[in-house]
Amino acid sequence: MGLQEQIKKDLTAAMKAKDEEKKSILRVIMGEFGRQAGKELPDAEVIKIIKKLVKSEKEVLAQSGGDETNRFVEVAESYLPRMATEDEIAAWIRDNIDFSQFKNKMQAMSPIMAHFGASAEGNTVKKILQEM
Repeated sequence: MGLQEQIKKDLTAAMKAKDEEKKSILRVIMGEFGRQAGKELPDAEVIKIIKKLVKSEKEVLAQSGGDETNRFVEVAESYLPRMATEDEIAAWIRDNIDFSQFKNKMQAMSPIMAHFGASAEGNTVKKILQEM
């Protein structure tokens, strides 16, 4: 079952459970899917959309001085893959990347991001590379 299908099922479950807050959060996410070109989106695209929504919500909360852990962020992040820790990323880089193949460390971003995909943020990988 795809991630989009899972969100649809969870929306139905929230409606049956009369969880109004979760229902409205999932409707926002589903509404964002509806704005995309395709009807059925691949999981990678769904993850990208959810990450964008979470990022914008956190920015709004930071500007308003609110707590960054609200229900919207919790529910939306529950559909995202587990993020790799800095230690996991650094260990993989040490074991698998030969920096002599690159002119500078930042050129190693491409194979690192290809390996970790959605489970690592580019800024985190960049920070780790700068510290190495």
